[in-house]
Amino acid sequence: MYVMDTKVKTVRNVTEAGEQVRKFKLEGYRDDYIFVLAYDKDRTERVAERTNAEQIGVLEEGFGTAIANVFRTRDEALRAKLRSMGFMQAEAERLESEMENDKIVVIAWGGTYYEGNDYDSSIYYYPPMF
Repeated sequence: MYVMDTKVKTVRNVTEAGEQVRKFKLEGYRDDYIFVLAYDKDRTERVAERTNAEQIGVLEEGFGTAIANVFRTRDEALRAKLRSMGFMQAEAERLESEMENDKIVVIAWGGTYYEGNDYDSSIYYYPPMF
């Protein structure tokens, strides 16, 4: 099984996103474990395409979350996607807020699936969060 620490960085634009995707690849993360996420679905698709990164999908978030996201607001769906990848509720809310302010989230996922209130206490944030 492929398991590494999850790392996340927020960036301002597609150029910075591409640079961060390359850095994560150089660190040894598999292409299919590097994700980008933006507030707008179309922007997420464009950034993923231009950076050769992935979008968080059914495999990562789980079938139940994917179905529920159809009925959620965009804010709720983004937080649910992040929670399924191991982010604590407070961090998912903070990252969603940054996306609302036009930031892009780049995630190098460790490969562990999370459900319910489980979370990954070892996620590394760039810059570090206090």
